[in-house]
Amino acid sequence: MASACMRYWSSISAPAAAAAASAGLQTETLNSRVLVLGGTGRVGGSTAIALSKLSPDLRIIIAGRNREKGASMVATIGKNAEFSEFDINDAKSLESALTGVDLVVHAAGPFQQSENCRVLEAAIRAKIAYLDVCDDTNYSLRAKSFMNEALAAKVPAITTCGIYPGVSNVDFHRIYLFCIYLFILTVMAAELVRVAKIENKGEPERLRFYYYTAGTGGAGPTILATSFLLLGEEVIAYNKGEKIKLRPYSGMVSIDFGKGIGKKDVYLLNLPEVTSTHEILGVPTVSARFGTAPFFWNWAMDAMTRFVPSEVLRDRSKVQEMVRLFDPVVRVIDGYAGERVSMRVDLECSGGRQIIGVFSHKRLSISVGYSTAAFALAVLEGSTQPGVWFPEEPEGIAIEARELLLQRAAQGTINFAMHKAPWMVETNPKEVGLGIYV
Repeated sequence: MASACMRYWSSISAPAAAAAASAGLQTETLNSRVLVLGGTGRVGGSTAIALSKLSPDLRIIIAGRNREKGASMVATIGKNAEFSEFDINDAKSLESALTGVDLVVHAAGPFQQSENCRVLEAAIRAKIAYLDVCDDTNYSLRAKSFMNEALAAKVPAITTCGIYPGVSNVDFHRIYLFCIYLFILTVMAAELVRVAKIENKGEPERLRFYYYTAGTGGAGPTILATSFLLLGEEVIAYNKGEKIKLRPYSGMVSIDFGKGIGKKDVYLLNLPEVTSTHEILGVPTVSARFGTAPFFWNWAMDAMTRFVPSEVLRDRSKVQEMVRLFDPVVRVIDGYAGERVSMRVDLECSGGRQIIGVFSHKRLSISVGYSTAAFALAVLEGSTQPGVWFPEEPEGIAIEARELLLQRAAQGTINFAMHKAPWMVETNPKEVGLGIYV
């Protein structure tokens, strides 16, 4: 079984992803209705478009506040799309939007400092499957507190698709967009740990998540605000089972993301997959780092954590003022930076064995949509059990469904590899001769 897993993952490619995706949904879910909250935004819009391409027979409801943008999105998707005016702060508006749908994808962030999970609560009351692109640890734990209610209502729900990163989910760096990839990367991490245990070649000891994005993906001021809010949070990491707190955007290391990306500097950031994978996968040492381009944005992020009081970075009103100041400059530079994005997860086992997974794409805005859509299709196909789950939990995405999920998400990737030794993926494999990798 282990060798079969190795052969499968080592052979995954973009053409294979396209072939798998072309199979579409199971017959009984072909005409499902999917509501995308925040569907006129960057994350929600990309998700809706990807859903329409992966499964053209799906009915997609775009929910947002701007009718003009909604009409444009409907025209882009075609006859199986419709617009629903929606205000997340209006209970009646939310209830109306949820009527008659099979799955709600909550992409109406930011999730930082949210004091409730009103969309999840409404979905549970309406007995509708739920998926969010949360990128905040506190929000995800609050969502998990509704486990009993979801079980009683027999509602399947997945939280923390927030992309560094789900992926999905910023103008200053699209951390919210990239947190959409958290969905994908945590599944990759779960698979690395699972296969390592099957092969019985050492006990998993350390997981390290690395994220990189060039430019911002054009996701707008909401995502820029998300970035600033994250800089106001202490970084949670785990070292040999002990929970530790570190300064955000510290601990820089240079990581090789392989083909199409190369070596990039990444910095510690407080991302929810650290706690969830530590607790669920049982790995004693876990951390997450993020980096961006152009390189001077990393300097700016570091300077903000050093010289801007954390209470300012945690104040929504003050953050919005900063967004208005920075947004025009970021948009100009974003035009030159591009949208390349990459994730790498490293697993180290006892005895020195190290294996990694890499996921790189040249267009963040496109990849985010396919990543979130892959999870939406998995939920519709019955891969999620009733309850509120993180993506790496087998109840969230069944183990047997992970391969197809990653194939769908990997469409258009420039580099996608699993269960590889680092030297097999990196652009400078001469370090093998130094005995660094076992």
